[in-house]
Amino acid sequence: MERFLQTFFDGAVMARYLPDFPAGIWVTLYLGAAIVVAGIAVGLGLACLRAMGHRWLNALIIVYADIGRALPPLVVILIFYFGLPGLGIRLSGPMVLFLVLGGVLAAFAEEIFWAGLTSVPKGQWEAGRATGLTFAQTLIQIALPQAIRLGIPPLVNRVLAITKMTALGSVIGVSEILSVASEAQSFSGSATPLTMGALVYVAIFLPLVIATRLLERRYAWRA
Repeated sequence: MERFLQTFFDGAVMARYLPDFPAGIWVTLYLGAAIVVAGIAVGLGLACLRAMGHRWLNALIIVYADIGRALPPLVVILIFYFGLPGLGIRLSGPMVLFLVLGGVLAAFAEEIFWAGLTSVPKGQWEAGRATGLTFAQTLIQIALPQAIRLGIPPLVNRVLAITKMTALGSVIGVSEILSVASEAQSFSGSATPLTMGALVYVAIFLPLVIATRLLERRYAWRA
């Protein structure tokens, strides 16, 4: 037990590297928030465009959503960060992480919102049009609120998963939590900084997991 504590919970190492973590936490939080806001907004917009029924536009949206959900985010991150400079396009690590993870979340969000829109009974669309509403008004005032409510349980789970993927930024030099922990581990030769990183992730994401469960219960489908 003493050896275990010395390896993973070395007090001297914790005291030495604890001041390095707030900066990494801040990077993780602001990147995660930006990714979630942008991904959900773009996904919702794509689902609304898809509802317009334009054949070629729908085909492009479907291709984007399928590719975005199929490709491993790490592969895309590496392509953007190391491949785009060959085309004369240089993006910072945080920007690459934002674009890739935001794009992935948008692909999932589009499919979630689209599933919600298609679940709205056709009669409600027809009733809205019969009262004089335009298609856009029917979409925004009648169909979209129902689609968003139905999409909340799967969406919050996807948001949680994407937010944790900010740890992938460590492979391209983004100074988020895992990067800070890995650097400290390299200098200290101890696994304690990695334990500290794990505890920070638990402190940040455990409340989100609990909130996700509450949201699932709140918006669960009731027959």
